[in-house]
Amino acid sequence: MTDHTPGAPPVIVLVRPQLGENIGKAARAMLNFGLTELRLVAPRDGWPNPTAGPAASGADIVLERAALFDHLADAVADCAHVHATTVRKRGVTKPVLTPEAAAHEIHGAPGRSAIVFGPERSGLETDDVALARTIVTVPINPEFGSLNLAQAVMVIAYEWSKGMDLASPPGTLLDPPAPQDEFEGMFAQLDTMLDGAGFFHPPERTSATRRTLRTMLTKPGWTSQELRTLRGVLSALDGKKRRRG
Repeated sequence: MTDHTPGAPPVIVLVRPQLGENIGKAARAMLNFGLTELRLVAPRDGWPNPTAGPAASGADIVLERAALFDHLADAVADCAHVHATTVRKRGVTKPVLTPEAAAHEIHGAPGRSAIVFGPERSGLETDDVALARTIVTVPINPEFGSLNLAQAVMVIAYEWSKGMDLASPPGTLLDPPAPQDEFEGMFAQLDTMLDGAGFFHPPERTSATRRTLRTMLTKPGWTSQELRTLRGVLSALDGKKRRRG
């Protein structure tokens, strides 16, 4: 059933893909960013392809739902917006978008959108690009403009996902910073030990040296556990000095 709601997830269309492994890797890239609808146009080695599954690394739902077509026109027949990914215009005059701009258009456009990728070696042919409304080109190093199929799919899928509420990576729970009185207790202990060891020399530089120490020690957000550990170190050193005395 055709989805006419704005921002519907785009269809990923692979035209004449050559290797099953690359189809699997593209499926993996899709599912990483929440895309599940894959359409294949005349894959060279046929479909299904036994080498696609292992390369998909668990993105089986994408492969299982993949639809097979003989011609690109049939694969995008239900799509109101067709974007062709290519590094060259190939003689076809069409608007050229970055992946970010294309993603923005897809999120705001009513009806389905399709993003079309060409074969690994040659990319899309002129006739393929002619079916598209726009061209999407990834800004890339002109000295080395080589993206493999899965990488290209990942770049486009990532840009689309930025407009979605995908789950954020789990954060690491951090202990809260220690309260100031705990820090002052540690600093007083350190100051006493340094004073006893004759560290503050010459005497006229004592205030400046203390400020430098305080600045240095207050740069990190020390936790209570970290301060207890440091004070334990200081106590151990102080105890060792007393035993020697």
